Amino acid sequence: MASPRGKKAKNGKPKISPISRLIGNIESGSARTASIDYMLVFVTSIALAVFGVLMVQSSASVEAIARGNDGFEVAISQAMFAALGIACMIVMQFFKPESLKRLAWPAAIIAFGLLFLVAFTPLGHEVLGNRNWIRITATVGLQPSEFAKLALAVFAAFMLEKKQGMLHDYKHLFIPVVAPVGGAILLLVLWGKDVGTALILILIIATALFLGGLKVKWLALTGAAGFIVLSVLVFASSNRRARVLAWLNIDCGPDDRICYQSSMGLHAFASGGWFGVGAGQSRLKWSYVPEAQNDFIFSILGEEFGFVGVLFVLSMFALLALAVYRISMRANDLYTKVLMGCISSWIIGQTFINLGTVSGLLPVIGVPLPFISSGGSAMLAVMLAMGFVLCSARAQKVAALATLVEDAKKPKK
Repeated sequence: MASPRGKKAKNGKPKISPISRLIGNIESGSARTASIDYMLVFVTSIALAVFGVLMVQSSASVEAIARGNDGFEVAISQAMFAALGIACMIVMQFFKPESLKRLAWPAAIIAFGLLFLVAFTPLGHEVLGNRNWIRITATVGLQPSEFAKLALAVFAAFMLEKKQGMLHDYKHLFIPVVAPVGGAILLLVLWGKDVGTALILILIIATALFLGGLKVKWLALTGAAGFIVLSVLVFASSNRRARVLAWLNIDCGPDDRICYQSSMGLHAFASGGWFGVGAGQSRLKWSYVPEAQNDFIFSILGEEFGFVGVLFVLSMFALLALAVYRISMRANDLYTKVLMGCISSWIIGQTFINLGTVSGLLPVIGVPLPFISSGGSAMLAVMLAMGFVLCSARAQKVAALATLVEDAKKPKK
């Protein structure tokens, strides 16, 4: 009687067609892990972006109504940028990584040009002490420093791969990644007094140098020098010096004015308990927590959703970081390794700095929470970064499936 699986071979075992062999192996090895990581990046990015829009609606509606505006105004704007970012992310995945590499120099030049306009022309606009905006209309602005993070990550990855055979000579690590390109972008951001963004840019550069082969001792020395420079810049500003002194509980200013934002943010964060007070039910967003929809949105999240909600959001970030890390580890080229590392350090580093600010472990620096905080430029920049990640993840998945197809066609011995 014939085997239900098909004809038998000479050795008595049923023959397995190449297609059956492919189906049997499709969920194994690199193909499965590549598919899982691709889906993790895709799902967590969209989930965090959608959750961010909901949190912006909750935290910004009260202030908007108090100003006489529509309570949905800020959330609608955030949703539009999130939708645009998701669309860009989906489209970018279908490009070949080699095509996106060509954006390295144009992205760096455009980022430098926009930051120059912010710093030295009337187009630059100052918000809350930081000159980091280009005013487009009375209500719409562009924050070039957010896109500069992605531009620097792509440029560093491209240049380090291009000079891969020369990286044993450290000058090729630093030129042009640190000087002149990275240093010029960093100085323009610091010129606008945006220390928070400067910290993230330094983290991106440090990650690129480390993955490019810079020894830890030299990286530590470079980091120490950068820390000294940043400390000087912080204490040269009376506003930032006051924030550091308030964080150290040395001086909160008259009527505890300087400590007010951090103390109210921590109070909101802690008042959520295990399960929170309920979505949209925050009491401290009623003009108690300044910038509730921006840098301190995590405090409102903690109040409304409690420890469980905080743990869920952090788990989403952890899954995203794990997927990007595995994509980097599977990569056979230095460009992908460096780019994935820089994007991961940017998003996760910024998340930890924001959480440190809200929890009081760090002084108030002014760093938004990726995907969650209000801000169209920040949302769009992060989603574009996820587009680069998905592009690499999809390329790995396609390559793994192609390998399985080739293996399935080969006759088994």
